[in-house]
Amino acid sequence: MVATGVRPGRPAPLRLTRRGRIVVLTLFFLLATLASAVLWTTASRAGETPAGPAAAIVVQPDDTMWSIAERAVPDRAPREVIAEIRALNGRRHSYVYAGETLIVPPPS
Repeated sequence: MVATGVRPGRPAPLRLTRRGRIVVLTLFFLLATLASAVLWTTASRAGETPAGPAAAIVVQPDDTMWSIAERAVPDRAPREVIAEIRALNGRRHSYVYAGETLIVPPPS
């Protein structure tokens, strides 16, 4: 019979070397740093208003870009809204035609 120092039926206790302890502590440190970064980023954006999808409208007869801008975002200056509508739709001009669909920015 050979004596091994281990009781039958029980696993040997886990023992970490110095290098093993350093590796485990480093992993815990990296996980804690990553969790802190994620929480900080999320918390810093908590006060922001989520940007909703841009709405699409169909131009009606007698509509102008100015009237569309006033109707779409009434609390902003129409010139700013017109510039944004043009950018959203890839337009170089401000002419609109009845029946066409335009993407307009969401109200602020």
